[in-house]
Amino acid sequence: MSEDRGAAAATDDFRYRGNRLGLPEEGPGSVPGVGRRLVGLLLDWLLALLVAAGLYSAGAIGAGIADEQQATSLVSNTALLVFAVMNILLLTLFGTSVGRRLAGVGIKATGERPWPWFASMAVRTLLLCLVIPAVIYDRDTRGLHDRAAGTVAVRL
Repeated sequence: MSEDRGAAAATDDFRYRGNRLGLPEEGPGSVPGVGRRLVGLLLDWLLALLVAAGLYSAGAIGAGIADEQQATSLVSNTALLVFAVMNILLLTLFGTSVGRRLAGVGIKATGERPWPWFASMAVRTLLLCLVIPAVIYDRDTRGLHDRAAGTVAVRL
């Protein structure tokens, strides 16, 4: 069966998401749908917003800002930073994040890049934060951020 996967990966024979990468069609290790991945992303973003709002409420950031619009902007920018740091650390250490774990999604290397795992996760996360690379994807539903980092989202 391993030879079949290698042969499928060597050709451009698209049969299902992930077959060209040697991944199973269904179950653990298969490529999840866009909906499942978006749920994980949304949960991670909400967690980052909660952390940023908590930092603001505790006075750790934005002390002395009276303007509500400036405070909202500060919390949003802090949330993006928290999101990036949280993703880089959790993906490097565990191959998934809190939101992705709850959605049943992990990140796996495809072997396309010889980089250390931390570098791949940093590239992937920084491109994900730019949004556009993540919404442009191929037949395997790998966004440009995944292709650049040499990763693929898989079901846990």
